[in-house]
Amino acid sequence: MAIINENQVIQESLVDVARKMLVAARTAPKARGLSTLSMAILTGSDVHELARVMNEIGEQEDNEIFTRDARNVLQSADVVVLMGTSIKAMSLKLCGLCGFQDCAHKNEHPEIPCVFNTGDLGIAIGSAVSVAMDYRVDNRIMYTAGFAARKMGILGEDVKIIYGIPLSATSKNPFFDRKK
Repeated sequence: MAIINENQVIQESLVDVARKMLVAARTAPKARGLSTLSMAILTGSDVHELARVMNEIGEQEDNEIFTRDARNVLQSADVVVLMGTSIKAMSLKLCGLCGFQDCAHKNEHPEIPCVFNTGDLGIAIGSAVSVAMDYRVDNRIMYTAGFAARKMGILGEDVKIIYGIPLSATSKNPFFDRKK
């Protein structure tokens, strides 16, 4: 009979839930059935490196939200799920939701997001965190982690909007009721 340590079970389970989160995000509805999403799972030293870059940004920019979130990720996250989107207009003849007349005019401004890219990302993230909830995994959606991941180029240069979702399994969700 083998003895399996609780910490090993938790780590393996968090990675398994993260994988299921990526599947839920991939299968979430997308505008015109086209996906602009990119995703990854960070564990171990990659989580620590992400937290280091978050802290570095916080110190350089004198932004305590980044340093607080960096400490939170470093102290509590066993796994971080990253989800992001590239910016690509959906080639619609009639829309204007981005503020431009149509997709052709929006494409003259390639750094301006298409509302469907960001909307699809939001729906995908919602699907993903619902999976974490189904498995009672502590999580929080953090733009700060995504900002650092973008700076690190983890999801590629074309992915312009990224969020990070740290995961943990503790007696109380460490990603809420945080001190400054």
